[in-house]
Amino acid sequence: MGSGIAYVAAMAGFPTVVREISDDLCEKTMDSIRKSLAKGVERGKVLAEARDATLLNLSCTSDLRGLAESNIVIEAVVEDLAVKNALWSELNSICPPQTIFASNTSSLKISEMAAASGRPDRMVGLHFFNPVPQMQLVEVVKAPETSDETVEAAFAFAMRLGKEPIRAKDNSGFVVNLLLVPYMLDAIRALEAKVATVEDIDKGMQLGAGYPMGPFILADYVGLDTLLKIAGIMSAEYGDQRYAAPKLLERMVQQKMFGKKSKRGFYDYSTTPPKPAALEI
Repeated sequence: MGSGIAYVAAMAGFPTVVREISDDLCEKTMDSIRKSLAKGVERGKVLAEARDATLLNLSCTSDLRGLAESNIVIEAVVEDLAVKNALWSELNSICPPQTIFASNTSSLKISEMAAASGRPDRMVGLHFFNPVPQMQLVEVVKAPETSDETVEAAFAFAMRLGKEPIRAKDNSGFVVNLLLVPYMLDAIRALEAKVATVEDIDKGMQLGAGYPMGPFILADYVGLDTLLKIAGIMSAEYGDQRYAAPKLLERMVQQKMFGKKSKRGFYDYSTTPPKPAALEI
């Protein structure tokens, strides 16, 4: 997510600094972005001049102080409130008071980060969707302390990136995940109940409901570990059985079946095209 956000920001003309936790990860991130741009040029979707300009706008650092001159900092770290708040606290001592802090969280409330940020009026949610270069939506989330000026600046920034922003209340899951997470979890429960196979449930939702991808392909893209984490956060927030993680999802994450990023989830990505993975149900 972080590299995707950096990609679209740099392509939109913003000088963009990516912060990774090591120099090795910096090089991997930059290499991934270079490869994505090269594919875009090869397919005729990105002009060579745009590729070159984007790369000129990009840099990467493992030093958090490299973000000191930023007008906006977008966080895309692990979905863990303690980790995020420790980062905001450190950034608050580095960045000038006018810097806007934006979290790409998909399930945590922005108000829970406001105090740690040290600038609650300039703390906002900017929730992008994966893959960032292709997905047009950005949820702009206003916490009770967020100023209207900050929301408008975040909204304008998303539009400058070529995205379609929507305004969302600061509730866990915002708009999309509030509705989407129960859908994915219900699909897993349907699989547990042997209603249909992975392939048939995916095909049913694509051809019967007009979805661009079925719930299991989507879950694999999101990351099953991430889905499990989000389900736990939202279940605790709402106390609603719809957000409770199915046992199958828990077992798959324990077995390190995280989806596309681990090459194995509901589908096996070691083959082309991917095929449904062998699951114990």
